[in-house]
Amino acid sequence: MPPRAKFTKEEIVEAAFNIVKADGLEALTSRALGIRLGSSARPIFTVFQSMDEVRQAVIEAAKSLYKEYVHKGLKEEHSFKGVGTQYILFSIHEPKLFQLLFMTEQLQIPDLSGVLPLIEESYEEILLSIEKDHGIDEFFAEKLYRHLWIYTHGIATLCATKMCRFTGEEISAMLTEVCMSILKNIKECKNCD
Repeated sequence: MPPRAKFTKEEIVEAAFNIVKADGLEALTSRALGIRLGSSARPIFTVFQSMDEVRQAVIEAAKSLYKEYVHKGLKEEHSFKGVGTQYILFSIHEPKLFQLLFMTEQLQIPDLSGVLPLIEESYEEILLSIEKDHGIDEFFAEKLYRHLWIYTHGIATLCATKMCRFTGEEISAMLTEVCMSILKNIKECKNCD
C-alpha cells in the first residue's frame, strides 16, 4: 500500500505556483517546495512522480490565470484592444508568469504565422473578435493580429523585465495609434485590388 499523501495535489501546485510567481521557474526546486509546505521534499513525491510533473502543473496554472486576463479583455467594448491591454497588464501584475509563458526559449522555432496559434490558446476566439470589431476578413485579421502582437509583446516584455513603465493612458494611446495605422494600410491594400 502506497504511503498516504500528506498534502493534496492542489496544495502542492498552489505552493509551487506561489514560488514561481515570486521568484521564477528556476527557483522551483523540491527543497524550496518542501520548505514552502513546511515539510521535507518527500511528501511531494507521494503525489507527483517528478519535479518536471510539478513544473508542468505550474505552467498549466499560469495558463489558466492568463486565460482569465484574455477573457476579461474579450468582454471589453473593443475586444481586440482589450485583449492587448490585458496581455500587457498580465506582464505587469505577473512578470514571472509572463516570462514563463511568453519569454521561454522554444524547442522548435515557429515561423511568424505559426507562433500565435502555438502560444495563445484563445487564438481563434481573438481572431474572430478582430474580424467582428473591424469588419475585415480572416486574412487581414491575421495580419493585424500578428503586427499588433509583435508590438504588444514588445511593450509587455519591457514591463515584465522592468525596463520601462507605462501608464494605462499611454498603453491605450499606443495600441490605438498602431492599430489605426495598420488598419488604414490594410484598407488601402484592399482598395488596390
